[in-house]
Amino acid sequence: MDLNLSDKQRLLRESAERFVAESYDADHRRKMANDPLGFSPDVWKLFAELGWLALPLPEEFGGLGGGAVDVGILMEAFGRGLVSEPYVATVVLGAALIDRCGTKEQKQASLPKVADGSLKLAFAHSERAARFDLAKVATVANKTVQGWRLTGSKIAVLDGHAADEIIVSAVTHDHHGPSGRIGLFVVPATVPGLAISDYARLGGGRACNIALSDVHLPKDALLGDDRDALPAIEWAVDRAIAALGAEAVGIMQTLLETTLEYTKIRKQFGRPLSANQVIRHRLADMAMQVDESRSMALRAALKADSPPVERARAASGAKAKIGKCARFVGEQSIQLHGGMGVTEELEVGAYFKRLVAFDTLFGGSAHHYGRHAGLGRTAVPA
Repeated sequence: MDLNLSDKQRLLRESAERFVAESYDADHRRKMANDPLGFSPDVWKLFAELGWLALPLPEEFGGLGGGAVDVGILMEAFGRGLVSEPYVATVVLGAALIDRCGTKEQKQASLPKVADGSLKLAFAHSERAARFDLAKVATVANKTVQGWRLTGSKIAVLDGHAADEIIVSAVTHDHHGPSGRIGLFVVPATVPGLAISDYARLGGGRACNIALSDVHLPKDALLGDDRDALPAIEWAVDRAIAALGAEAVGIMQTLLETTLEYTKIRKQFGRPLSANQVIRHRLADMAMQVDESRSMALRAALKADSPPVERARAASGAKAKIGKCARFVGEQSIQLHGGMGVTEELEVGAYFKRLVAFDTLFGGSAHHYGRHAGLGRTAVPA
């Protein structure tokens, strides 16, 4: 298997890293952290002009036809700058679900708008009682003469406050009662009965909780037909895990470089910290953890379109391993910066917070170690 980047992928990496280095400085990040929206609409327009919003979308709907590896290259650059724009919510989750489940008419109505930056999406699936179990959904969609009526609540909806449309998962009910199938419904953010409560995420960006109280939707609000959407949800979340893993790698790489530079200039007892052998060993351990994480994130991206069990094992393996590595790298960086590491004067703390947030999104390391083991028993029966 050739793991070298193609010429187009190298150009993508170089342009993304250059854009982030020039546009995302400490002042910009602090400004976005205090902004009610949590990101810059002007930067979002630039994403569209650069083709990044269209990157993984099908060419027939205005996209560039890129894959999970291309998205991972972009997300690693985003991690270096702690980018807070709703790329994962809109492109990696929302647009992917429309492309996977929607009818041709639904794709034509939404995907070109995502590509040009005029439509922002969010995916509302997690619920308080689910505990990261994607199959556990209590929100209900009752079939009516006019269409559908949704009732329920969702938590931790990434960038839901800024979305024009929210894709909501719900168990469908008809006149026979519960169908046992999960449907995906496109809910306009301004529809009556939808209440949004947003909050700042650890390490930048925003998320929200939503409540649906007798939200009435037309028939075509259901994505695709009445088939169970759980396999598509698992597919989209696994792709999001691969993308977020690549972002975490970018964050860790920045922490490693920042810490290495700090230990070269910070003197103790008349010589740089990096002159101490124990410090060098800790830096070497950090570098190994970053490289291991990069390999796991790439593997998850390469397996993104593999059979379900193979794909899911790669995603859970990456999430568990990168989560553990991220904690180690973040803690080492804080400690090697000493007291300065926890102050707002340095950005080490902000990067560490984003890594902590990564470990909790879509299940922590412990959850994914268990999922990985369970899937291994499924793939190779005893």
